[in-house]
Amino acid sequence: MRYKVVIKKDLEDGGYNVSCPALPGCHSQGDTVEEARENIKDAIQGCMEVINQRALKGVKEQSIEVAV
Repeated sequence: MRYKVVIKKDLEDGGYNVSCPALPGCHSQGDTVEEARENIKDAIQGCMEVINQRALKGVKEQSIEVAV
């Protein structure tokens, strides 16, 4: 899947802050734009894992995994 992210220069500490608006609370940072972009990929994967775990909590039906 592809997600839009917002990268902003951190004027106080230097580096860059990055967030994924489609996933509230999904943020990361990096010293360069490239590093911030790579770091948000890990953050997005972590957020999606948590969302999947929460969705499956209490589900009694058989669950399967699909790749998108």
